[in-house]
Amino acid sequence: MKKTITFLTAVLAVTLSLFSINLESKNAKADELPVVTLGSSLDYKQKSGTLKTLTDPLNGASYQTITITGSDLVKYLNPSGDNFTTSSGVWSSAMIQKTSSGSGINVHILDYNGKNNITSITANQYKNAALTAGISDANIYVTSATPIDGSGALAGVYAAYSKDGQALNQKQVNAAQDEMGTLSGITKQNEDKNGYSDAQLNNAVAGAKKDMAKIGNNVSNSQIRDIVNNQININHLGNTINNNQKNQIINVLVEVRDSGALKKGNFRDQAAALSAGIQKHSKSIFDKINTPENRNWFEQIWNSITEFFGHLFGGAIILGK
Repeated sequence: MKKTITFLTAVLAVTLSLFSINLESKNAKADELPVVTLGSSLDYKQKSGTLKTLTDPLNGASYQTITITGSDLVKYLNPSGDNFTTSSGVWSSAMIQKTSSGSGINVHILDYNGKNNITSITANQYKNAALTAGISDANIYVTSATPIDGSGALAGVYAAYSKDGQALNQKQVNAAQDEMGTLSGITKQNEDKNGYSDAQLNNAVAGAKKDMAKIGNNVSNSQIRDIVNNQININHLGNTINNNQKNQIINVLVEVRDSGALKKGNFRDQAAALSAGIQKHSKSIFDKINTPENRNWFEQIWNSITEFFGHLFGGAIILGK
């Protein structure tokens, strides 16, 4: 009888142990569920439509939701110079889905009832801002039930990461907001010019971040200027980006460096993945400018410069893509 009780006790202990492990596994998975952020100004019908639009890509998989209010806009966006109040309306919404390591940041702006209602921020601008803010390896879906700039969706992305215990560095968030405002402004100023596209601009900035990360957090202002000039040439923007706009880009990237973003171990790889993704999704644009003749000429010049300084400073500049 004693042996039987001992045996049953052992079985019960193992069962409870397995049950506990199973619960921990479920909790871990719950923490990794996609997060849907819904603007607080949506009425019932708009909320239902927004939820359906954002979760369709999940094909029935589970998700969690949070509501984004004016207080979130104040918390995440005002430190960079915005002037939202706690009573500000929020309509644009987002879904953030973590992906496998090395997959990079992918952003999809989804039509709401057949219309793109995000009026100011492009998918590529969202991508670059997310990278600067410290986000990596994620699918981000954005939509709005009414025409709006899209700031609420970005605040939602920041809030979603804080919810999962991955609070973002506010200096990086500020740099991301300043960067997005700068790139959005430059695109508005040049959108009707031949030879210009938002994809080229954001690819140049992503490429500049990758080049900065090769050098490290000690990259100097003059090196950042040289990197920006090179990326503008590589992306064939030399005839459209004026000196004032170029200086704006340089200042933003100096802020990115000062925010500590370059210290993150995978920043360089994420920037490279971002650049590759931009070129893939705008293939027709980059096929025209990435001819062997064009690329080789600029790359030969840039490689000569980096090789010279690399040898001069004992490898302070890391070569390679």
